[in-house]
Amino acid sequence: MSDIATSAGTVRVLSREESFAELARRINDLAARGPASVGLSGGSTPKAFYAWAVQTGALTAEAIARIDWHVSDERCVPLSSDDSNFGHAVRGMLDALGVPAARRFPWPTELAPTDAAAAYEAAWAQRSPSKAFDLCVLGLGDDSHIASLWPKCPLIGQKTGPRFTATEWPGRGWRLTITEAGLAQCAAIVVLVGGAGKAAALREIAHGEFAPSAHPGQVLRAHSSRVTWLADQPAAALL
Repeated sequence: MSDIATSAGTVRVLSREESFAELARRINDLAARGPASVGLSGGSTPKAFYAWAVQTGALTAEAIARIDWHVSDERCVPLSSDDSNFGHAVRGMLDALGVPAARRFPWPTELAPTDAAAAYEAAWAQRSPSKAFDLCVLGLGDDSHIASLWPKCPLIGQKTGPRFTATEWPGRGWRLTITEAGLAQCAAIVVLVGGAGKAAALREIAHGEFAPSAHPGQVLRAHSSRVTWLADQPAAALL
């Protein structure tokens, strides 16, 4: 393991299993201190984490009982859809671990996108007026996107306003996503990054000229003290 200090936070170079163990440790540490919220991510790496967590029993009984589970962004599809980020968490981990229904907080995707975002934001305002996730887990796209903040997304640069909103991603449809304002209210942010295909994106986010509209992951520079990138060696090769 090695740590690399960057303008976007600490990049910790680990194997995939080591990254999963570190993420599980952080979740368990939160639960040991009391009830907490975790915003999961979509993609193949989180799905692999779910299978690993079930197989290894890495999450403690306290984590299963005390963590409120969310996803940081979501597609506007039913939970039963293979495109649902929260659906993957349910089928891959939450059901297998026996996580209580009261600890599951999917986006209300049965509503129209803007209505779903407004309802989710209103629920957060009632539960937690000044704080978003205790731990926000993100992935990184090879185009530098995080959550559903995509290159040239009109949400980039909007540092105030709702913590969660809807946005129409050209060619990919409507998405529900945490915003820059929401990221600013997260106590900690962990980004899982794997594979050589992400190396150029990670380099631009960490060391490139500041152009978040082109490289959305650069918005995390504003929160670098709270951001940890768990990257494998191929992903970190250009740092």
